[in-house]
Amino acid sequence: MEHYSQAAPVAGSPAHTGSNTGPLVIVTILFFMWGLLTSLNDVLIPHLKAVYTLTYVQAMLVQFCFFGAYFIVSLPAGMLIKKLGYQNGAVAGLTIAAAGCALFYPAATSGYTLFLIAFFVLAGGITILQVAANPYVAVLGDPRTASSRLTLTQAFNSLGTTVAPTLGGMLILGGVVLSADDLAKLPAAEQAAYHAKEAASVQGPYLALAAALLVLAILFALARLPKIADAEDGSAKGGFSEVLKHRHLALGAVAIFLYVGGEVSIGSFLINFLGDPKVASLAAADAAHYVSFYWGGAMIGRFIGFAVMRTISPGKALAFNAAAVIALVLLAIFSGGTLAMWAILAVGLFNSIMFPTIFSMALNKLGPLTGQGSGVLCMAIVGGALVPFAQGLLADNISLQLSFLVPAACYTFILYFGLKYANMYNEK
Repeated sequence: MEHYSQAAPVAGSPAHTGSNTGPLVIVTILFFMWGLLTSLNDVLIPHLKAVYTLTYVQAMLVQFCFFGAYFIVSLPAGMLIKKLGYQNGAVAGLTIAAAGCALFYPAATSGYTLFLIAFFVLAGGITILQVAANPYVAVLGDPRTASSRLTLTQAFNSLGTTVAPTLGGMLILGGVVLSADDLAKLPAAEQAAYHAKEAASVQGPYLALAAALLVLAILFALARLPKIADAEDGSAKGGFSEVLKHRHLALGAVAIFLYVGGEVSIGSFLINFLGDPKVASLAAADAAHYVSFYWGGAMIGRFIGFAVMRTISPGKALAFNAAAVIALVLLAIFSGGTLAMWAILAVGLFNSIMFPTIFSMALNKLGPLTGQGSGVLCMAIVGGALVPFAQGLLADNISLQLSFLVPAACYTFILYFGLKYANMYNEK
């Protein structure tokens, strides 16, 4: 999953002239960690669905709580960081995310509701962390190479999303998962014991993640990081209503909403899709390994995109990738077997450039309104909370395979956005 962050413009420069390697390593580890934590949701959704015998819509409450936090916490996060400073803000974000991970321990013995609260707390911490940490990438070195540093950190974010499904598959999905019918045949006491055992399989991994986040918080607190001056000291007049008058920003926000929604929705249903008898009939633990191909494709595609977009306009590259995704998703819907499996997994490769490309196109030439514009785009990430619900409704009422028409529809707007602004950077 992309590093979905509010990339506000940054004024100021490193307060010291020493090497920036150490601070950049720490920030890069942060990008890796939030990629890992976000992608683990794709493993936990089918796991919790099986443990608590949920419908698809009920299982999508995980993404609703997780991505809903981006929408709710983004603006308070900005205010918190203004008060605490960027470095202390990152420490606060890491500590809150660690608390969210720690909540998984009691959730395993309390039920689904506490899991949802834990997801919200975890995502709230990640949101604060991203708003705080992202500007460091810009100031840790020469401004002219800021985009290449961002590409590097995003690659490590993608590494986290690639590693997580395989790791989660081994640690969380390793046991034998009973079907709803098999579970119903067991006595009530055995059903309760089964639920408790399966739910408890998340306790160890998430306690380890909580500990890792706390260690990172300590490292971040002790690191000698550059001071960043706030870029928004009243230089921009007007709020969101003013910035939304810019048509390319408003359409970009819709594109971000639908892109994040489509990407998250596909990832959320992948393990169940690969387990479908018409597709690959894979056990959940085996399917989790293949989810790593989905996210690994995004990592590879990011490097390809970085090279390609030096010669091809971002809008054209975006439109081409959106068209490729639509074709692949339709192939996955209307075919079967290994063809359907690899078609849906290949979507990751073409997703790679979409988020940063839409983000940068939407913010083009906003000048002093760039900060407000990035805030609008960050709030649009709530698409990751809402679109999976729509797919869940289709999956429950029609079929899992046909439910992928929802993300296919999302990418048609991205195709339109890319074509509409294909020559944006050539315009005077």
